Amino acid sequence: MNLPRSRFNHRVPKTHGQWLWLFGPGILVMLADTDAGSVVTAAQSGARYGNALVIPDIFLIGVLYLVQEMTVRLGLATGEGQGALIRKYFGRAWAAIAVSALYISCVGALVTEYAGIATVGQIAGISKLWFVPVSAIALIAAAFLGKYRRVERLGIAMGLLEVVFIPAAMWGLFRRPGQIRSTWSLPVGHAGFAWMVAANVGAVIMPWMVFFQQQAVQDSGLGRTHLKIARRDTLFGAVLTQTVMIAVMMTAAEAFPGHVTLTSMASLTMTLVPLLGRGAVVVFSAGLLGASMVAALVVSLAGAWGLAEVFDWKHSLNSRFQDTPMFHIVYALSHVIAVGIVLTTVRYVSISIAVEVMNALLLPLVLTFLIALEYRALPHSWKMSRNRRIVVISASVLAILFGLLTL
Repeated sequence: MNLPRSRFNHRVPKTHGQWLWLFGPGILVMLADTDAGSVVTAAQSGARYGNALVIPDIFLIGVLYLVQEMTVRLGLATGEGQGALIRKYFGRAWAAIAVSALYISCVGALVTEYAGIATVGQIAGISKLWFVPVSAIALIAAAFLGKYRRVERLGIAMGLLEVVFIPAAMWGLFRRPGQIRSTWSLPVGHAGFAWMVAANVGAVIMPWMVFFQQQAVQDSGLGRTHLKIARRDTLFGAVLTQTVMIAVMMTAAEAFPGHVTLTSMASLTMTLVPLLGRGAVVVFSAGLLGASMVAALVVSLAGAWGLAEVFDWKHSLNSRFQDTPMFHIVYALSHVIAVGIVLTTVRYVSISIAVEVMNALLLPLVLTFLIALEYRALPHSWKMSRNRRIVVISASVLAILFGLLTL
């Protein structure tokens, strides 16, 4: 079976630094994975249960990689997005259901991203009434004016601000070394622990990630010869995003030795000052802003791409607005809806946790389609081996069961 080439075949430099040039879709989507909602979930997990959820989050690195690696193979081998493949192999009705779930997830995620941006403004003394809309205008303009590679590099630059959480956690452990040896037991009988486990699953494996990366590998110009390096990109991103999550969790565990329920991200930031020093406000604000901005960019693109694939609209980020009007309109509309919700509410932590749980509940639909498409849409040489398929299905079922603990 002949495999289609990418529709956007950029010339890839054959240099020692080629891998740097190719680092993009996997890193970008993984940085977006550690979004404002994930930061809130990690902080809440650490504040309430200490380091108890660190081990489960390490396990989720493997699950996250296995899921996203399937999207890479589907995108490179078929040259089509997730929505288009669902429509092709399962019909327009199932595609509409899948994309409806995707869009709900995307708008919910966007609300948490703009809530994170509003929180940063609150910490800095800037009114959300103009800080949030200005941020939205900047993100809308980025997609309207930029080619994919330009948008990708902007997103990665913003997302790398999250890395500040890692040295912050290390500094906190240096100041309180005894804390790392405590609070590791799993409080399985504690009311609310199952909900928090589900929220962590939802914070790691999100429906919009599948749709985004499958289309992004095409818009970025990657072809079937780039599978190995695309896998490396995805694996590195999976390790990085979970390291950031664990860093936030352990920092919150150090700051709140007892079972504490966070009331706001601003209060969390101020509580970190005794642990990390006066620079805690700047560090946490920078990390939260970077996480929120990159995720808002990726989430809105995923939603717009998904709808465009199902309705057969032109949807390349490399095309002008005149050529892809519906794609760009849906992208902008997602931001407008989310901004409207954020400007009329203040319960950011509750919203963020609820969105992550919603993601966990959507996992059965998303993972079922993904695994089925991997089996039906790929040529034999690109399919998983029987043993690997067993591992993937088992890990997926386990992740789904954790998510369903919320019911």
